[in-house]
Amino acid sequence: MQTEHTSSASAPSSRLESIDIYRGMVMFLMLAEVLHLSQLDSHKEGFPGWVQQLFDWISFHTSHVAWGGCSLHDMIQPSFSFLVGTSLAFSCAKRLAAGQSWASLWLHALWRSLALIFLGIFLRSLGRSQTNFTFDDTLTQIGLGYGFLFLCAPRSPRALFFIGSGILVGYWIAFVAFPLPDASFPYEQVGVPMAWPEHYTGFASHWNKNSNLAWKFDTWWMNFFPRESPFLFSGGGYCSLSFIPTLGTMIMGLIAGKWLQMEMRFPDRMLRMVATGTICMVIAWLLDRLGVCPIVKRIWTPSWTLWSGGICFLFLGSLHAICDVGRRSRWGTFWKIIGANSILAYAMSWTLEGPIQSAIERHFGWLLDRTVDNMWRPFLLGAMVLAIFWSILAWLYRKRLFVRI
Repeated sequence: MQTEHTSSASAPSSRLESIDIYRGMVMFLMLAEVLHLSQLDSHKEGFPGWVQQLFDWISFHTSHVAWGGCSLHDMIQPSFSFLVGTSLAFSCAKRLAAGQSWASLWLHALWRSLALIFLGIFLRSLGRSQTNFTFDDTLTQIGLGYGFLFLCAPRSPRALFFIGSGILVGYWIAFVAFPLPDASFPYEQVGVPMAWPEHYTGFASHWNKNSNLAWKFDTWWMNFFPRESPFLFSGGGYCSLSFIPTLGTMIMGLIAGKWLQMEMRFPDRMLRMVATGTICMVIAWLLDRLGVCPIVKRIWTPSWTLWSGGICFLFLGSLHAICDVGRRSRWGTFWKIIGANSILAYAMSWTLEGPIQSAIERHFGWLLDRTVDNMWRPFLLGAMVLAIFWSILAWLYRKRLFVRI
């Protein structure tokens, strides 16, 4: 175990504003789905050309890409996973300083892992006739990898680089070793049209939707659990095994957290963050362009881990420079309020959005019908729901009430 020396001047050891603000921004992007901005492109007719282009851009970045590539919305889950690793570095340091043993920390990590897994399954089961056993939810994916992440926590950043690289290379080899689908593969039977424009050809076909290693694993694994009908495929192409490369994302966050704790000059810390983020993105881009490993978030390809993780390094480094070093964080209070109760905000989006929206419709629907154009009605209704969410979180923040797992 490598000992990291810290000082208040050059190595932050307490909770950092940048982490909460970043987490709040990520959760806001998720909560903002209620604004229905992804539907703007369907209302662009009749507007000037530049407005139509703006609507297309907003719609793209407020929805997930069909398969390959990346939008802003696709960065929600990797950012949240990255910050789990960053936070773990600070959590372990705080608990060890308080006199807790590694054994007690391991038991806490195990409890948190199980809690995240079952909370994800519980939320995905709402409104269904029986438990919806699914393991591709954000919380479940983090929970599946969290115990392994904790075991990595005592390691040095250099060791973590080797561990993370080994995970990604091993996962890539596993996909490559799985036989390619032949010309007669029944794509229609696994929810993918034969003429789907997102199909890869050649070597990259190892990562085609619902015909890859992870899909095959789920056709075995998911049918161990009681289901309304046998599991054949995921409509979105998501898979349980994505928790393995997601662990790589969390390890990248753990490295960033250790760098934020280490005693070093600020320029040196920023150089590491920026250089690592840039190198990861360049490698991912090359792997994608050469067809060696496409950037696909839905099955969390190794190149996606590098691409999204690189963005996380750059963004967290920028926020660290502005908020923690530059002491300019008041602008981020709106986001920090959300980030301080991120698990609760996530649960609220699954449990309270429908009831709150129904209540607004019940009491103010007549007013919206009279004063708002049909195009903007869903947006305004969603904005009201979002304002209520934030007000609840702001009240809890003022009362210093935080939900932790």
